[in-house]
Amino acid sequence: MAISAHLANGFEPVVDHVLRQTPEVTIIGYADPRFDQVVQTFLDNFVHRGEVGASLCILSGRETLVDIYAGTAIDGTTPWTRGTVSVVHSCTKAAVALCLLKLIDEGKVDLHEEVRRYWPQYAQNGKEATSVRMLLDHSAGLPALRQKVEPGAFLDWDRMVDLLAAEPPFWSPGSRHGYQMTTFGWLVGEVVRQVSGMSLGQYFKTHFASPLNLDFWIGMPDEEMDRVTPLRGAKPVRGEAVPAFTKGLLADPNGIPALAFFNTGKFRADEPASYRAEFGAGGGLTHGRGLARLFAPLAVGGALGERTYFSKPAIEQMSKTWVAGADQTLCMPSRFGLGLMKSMDNTHRPSGGFESCVIGHTAFGHAGAGGSLGFADPTFGFSFGYTMNQMGPGILLNDRGQALVDATYGVFGATRTKAGDYRA
Repeated sequence: MAISAHLANGFEPVVDHVLRQTPEVTIIGYADPRFDQVVQTFLDNFVHRGEVGASLCILSGRETLVDIYAGTAIDGTTPWTRGTVSVVHSCTKAAVALCLLKLIDEGKVDLHEEVRRYWPQYAQNGKEATSVRMLLDHSAGLPALRQKVEPGAFLDWDRMVDLLAAEPPFWSPGSRHGYQMTTFGWLVGEVVRQVSGMSLGQYFKTHFASPLNLDFWIGMPDEEMDRVTPLRGAKPVRGEAVPAFTKGLLADPNGIPALAFFNTGKFRADEPASYRAEFGAGGGLTHGRGLARLFAPLAVGGALGERTYFSKPAIEQMSKTWVAGADQTLCMPSRFGLGLMKSMDNTHRPSGGFESCVIGHTAFGHAGAGGSLGFADPTFGFSFGYTMNQMGPGILLNDRGQALVDATYGVFGATRTKAGDYRA
């Protein structure tokens, strides 16, 4: 039995208990009795859905509703502990977006101003009228690079910023949208750096990780790396539907999907050199608690304890859908707010189970490759974080993550609607 560490941010302390135990797995942590079905679903993920190691946290402001973990590292023997962290891939984009959104909320950046006001070098080759909003909502026209990226470039911030500043857009900025799969962190993060004078990782640590006591890193120091559990990729299953994105990247080596996925200079997010780098599109490391805490203030009006992180008008902006429809990168319908994912229900499509992430109508957050997820739901007043080390198939969630989301909304009495989201 161990008591979780909490600092002055005011999160309620919890005591770890063995909550469920089977021959396959032991679920450890704390859960409010109302969330018994959520704990059972977490257990079912191990017993029936191939989970190896995972963590889940659900908060209502400073109140812990669920904080559980179980399983092992991918070696099958090293236990997953309360301090185990893993790469959360594109969940990192939400953390990066919040950094810029904070500067916007403070009046230091204008959402609708041209990027060149803050990052003059960006005003090249048809990008002169690109606005800050377009960087955030994936409509800037830079989901990839055409020029072959040399090995190691993804670890060099200045090199990538220079490449993106010189790159012509794939479409007239603002006219359509395409997921900035690998470019988002530099596009948004460079504005943060130019305005704040801090690196992206430093800004995130100063304004979010430290005050919220987050075990969440964008640029991890070497002394923390012994707590990282590497991820294991998903194995294709014969007969499963293939997502349109996969078909697209294999069909045209010069198309946006292939350039976004393959033109990375052989970069790998899940290795120590990448942990050190501030790879804002997908290199963050945390656990379910870190994701849930990041979103905790946003689910309850913007303040936590005596500290205000965002104004209520800022949260209202985050809750809106800013772009929707055909995604030029993902080859499917997608919906985004200001750097944050909105509910995406593509289950009507042939591979829709691998192209969906169904959350609340006003909820916003981000999924990460393999199935990790963090989000806030202002309507129901909770934040949610889930991480795992066995990646699932598809682009967004898989059956493990969605099952946990569904069980959580069930506790709140929400209904999954034909509109493709959860509502009261």
